[in-house]
Amino acid sequence: MSVWQGRSRRKPSGGMYKKARKKRKYEMGREPIETHVCSEGMKLKIVRVRGGNRKVKVVRTAYANVIDPETNIAKKVKIITVKENQANIHYVRRNVITKGAIIETELGLAKVTSRPGQDGTVNAVLIKEN
Repeated sequence: MSVWQGRSRRKPSGGMYKKARKKRKYEMGREPIETHVCSEGMKLKIVRVRGGNRKVKVVRTAYANVIDPETNIAKKVKIITVKENQANIHYVRRNVITKGAIIETELGLAKVTSRPGQDGTVNAVLIKEN
């Protein structure tokens, strides 16, 4: 079953809108890609999107680009595990990375700033521990 991102059939009051037209191809969406932490390497999925453009999605990854805000230097480091994810509580045990997730890396804890399922990379900022 496909994902449809058009207008809702329900009014805020709970009543139904009358259909003025049918669904359109450009209103279709896709199932989200859940980026998992793997032991080594990276698996990408390239999808053709509207206008003939390409969107690169990360399916599995072992590395992240982590920037240290104090020195302003970015390094490619290995991801150990997902520590916290506010998108879904079950993403932590499944090691799913989304934007805003706290990941444990070789340098320490880092917060993901990119959208791996949309951008094709995992960028993060190192969190200063007290």
